[in-house]
Amino acid sequence: MTDTQNHPGEEPDAATSTPQQSDLDYKINLLFGGSVVRKDLVKAVKGNAIVPSYVLEYLLGQYAASDDEATIQAGIDAVRRILADHYVHRNESELVKSTIREKGRHRIIDKVAVTLNDKQDVYQASFANLGLSGVIVEPATVKANPKLLVGGVWCICDIEYFHSDDARVVPWILGSLKPIQMSSFDYEGYLESRLGFNTEEWIDLLIQSIGFNPEMFGRRAKLLQLVRLIPFVERNYNLVELGPKGTGKSHIYSEFSPHGMLISGGEVTVPKLFVNNSNGRIGLVGYWDVVAFDEFAGKKKRTDKALVDIMKNYMANKSFSRGVETLGAEASMVFVGNTSHNVPYMLKHSDLFDELPEAYHDSAYLDRLHFYIPGWEVDTIRSEMFSAGYGFVVDYIAEVLRSMRNTDYSDRYQQHFTLGSDISTRDRDGIHKTFSGLMKLIYPDGKATPAEIEELLRFAIEGRKRVKDQILRIDTTMAAVNFGYSDKTGTWHGVTTLEEDEYPDYYQARSPQADDAASTAEADTADTEPTTAIQPSDERAPQLFEGHREFQENQRGVSYEALLMPYLRGASDITIVDPYIRLPHQGRNLVDLLALLAASKDPADEITVTLVTKEVRGEYEQQHLLMLKDIQDSAATAGIQFTVTWDETIHDRSIRTDHGWKLLLGRGLDIFQKGSGSPYDLGSRRQEFRQVFAFGVTYINEGSTETNS
Repeated sequence: MTDTQNHPGEEPDAATSTPQQSDLDYKINLLFGGSVVRKDLVKAVKGNAIVPSYVLEYLLGQYAASDDEATIQAGIDAVRRILADHYVHRNESELVKSTIREKGRHRIIDKVAVTLNDKQDVYQASFANLGLSGVIVEPATVKANPKLLVGGVWCICDIEYFHSDDARVVPWILGSLKPIQMSSFDYEGYLESRLGFNTEEWIDLLIQSIGFNPEMFGRRAKLLQLVRLIPFVERNYNLVELGPKGTGKSHIYSEFSPHGMLISGGEVTVPKLFVNNSNGRIGLVGYWDVVAFDEFAGKKKRTDKALVDIMKNYMANKSFSRGVETLGAEASMVFVGNTSHNVPYMLKHSDLFDELPEAYHDSAYLDRLHFYIPGWEVDTIRSEMFSAGYGFVVDYIAEVLRSMRNTDYSDRYQQHFTLGSDISTRDRDGIHKTFSGLMKLIYPDGKATPAEIEELLRFAIEGRKRVKDQILRIDTTMAAVNFGYSDKTGTWHGVTTLEEDEYPDYYQARSPQADDAASTAEADTADTEPTTAIQPSDERAPQLFEGHREFQENQRGVSYEALLMPYLRGASDITIVDPYIRLPHQGRNLVDLLALLAASKDPADEITVTLVTKEVRGEYEQQHLLMLKDIQDSAATAGIQFTVTWDETIHDRSIRTDHGWKLLLGRGLDIFQKGSGSPYDLGSRRQEFRQVFAFGVTYINEGSTETNS
């Protein structure tokens, strides 16, 4: 819990102001000096240049990889000059051509693609923005940069102009070509510097390197972001992410690494992706580490049956054939797309793969997927989620991740844990690859504590279980699998998915279309008894639950009404112990609870509510006191006598009533994640539509105050 408070105001320009450097930023610069850059600088220098972030960060890494403000400002100015002088805008291509002609030689930044002209036996380059084609390229240049042949590469090039009377001779000459990517790095130095960070700090550094502010994400949300990086560190890793629009599903594959290729799901052919039989040239999978399919979802999308078949074989066997010879490749496959329904709807009426094109809604294809990222858990990207802290220069971390593809950490859990015996080979492969990828990212030296290993193993199992459980709904001939693991003592630990915990009635159904009568009955039941993570307690029930409950990060369906009110109704004296009722959103949480208490009592009755908390000292003390005074005044109008008691020694959070209940609250009232801030967000009106942090509640029946006294 932080004691700081953000105050609204205009966002300063990164180029003219300096964000407050955190302790983590200081450590990052100390241990990785020259390999990190302030992440908000990309926005400051980009202007109207339509270039990937890794291109801009490559330049910033050359000129502004520092924490010295003067150096940063000078670097920004240098990068801006380079972009102004050398980046080719499409609408200025003729002006650039004229500059090359008049000067005889000019340096440009453009995306270059090369093709082989087999009639003339020469390689020819085309420039995306400059609009040139047919420019002769030396074979040595192509040999050193084979990706020029597949999709193209952003480069810094020297272009020369020499006119000839021979109309067949192209006057444009490629003087030099340098791909915008690092040539070398010190991997051992990377591992050594990693030792200077604890696990939480290191994860935050990776999140900042992606471009996000780690303070806006919980632990589970950070791990979901890191899973997006696994295709870059694991060979032949098959990943799918389906979820709402605007969650940044494709960002990493287009902006984060020069080794990834993002293509539209409908704009790829078998020759382009695998091999062209007419010339024997291998396709994208032979040259790129990651091939990602954007906008992959869509039931009505037309699909090439031959592409689906060859893709299934490649995803299973790391090889492909078009009838000539069998070839192998290492490219990981990523499929991202949007969903049009929420999770309970998909579970009730179909499955979580419902949005895929029909040809891919097939158990044989789905069984080859190693992990399913639940995109509905990922928050919609907002401006405040972007980082102004330091992170790795994208090109540097991209090379680090690529080098890790040669290592394998899939067995690092086996000295502590054993997977369930009925988990199939394909299930194990998926779990192993995800676990290995997360280990490489978070613990690159392969060393972690049993608790840290267990966290990643559970997460890897959950992602594969999500895939397998949905296959079982599609193909009822497949045997159910008990996903989990045993520790060294032989204790079994079952693993469930978050949506399984939230919607158990819908999740467990294996074939939603199998029995229309059953479906109708289920629908009738759902209309009258909606399923939520926590069912509100029946006031008529003689007994309330006693014991402990745990809630997972990103879980929905939780509210004070269901979580707390069954235990608070009927109390006339309530004491809330929470040291962190300080920030505006924490005050609103308290007001939400007081409003429920006021609505549940007889209007003629009064309730006494005492808040035991810590004082805020310094700059925000007056604001804190005014907030509590406003709450007090508002509560009084609804028959609640609200008082505040200061106690600087408290840490644990709890609620105690005069009719015998004590509730131990791990996070106090602050259990809800920050919403979008939009007044039209349902979560701003109903708590059950909001995601929660991970937390626990313990319910203890102490007997009434009168009895105890």
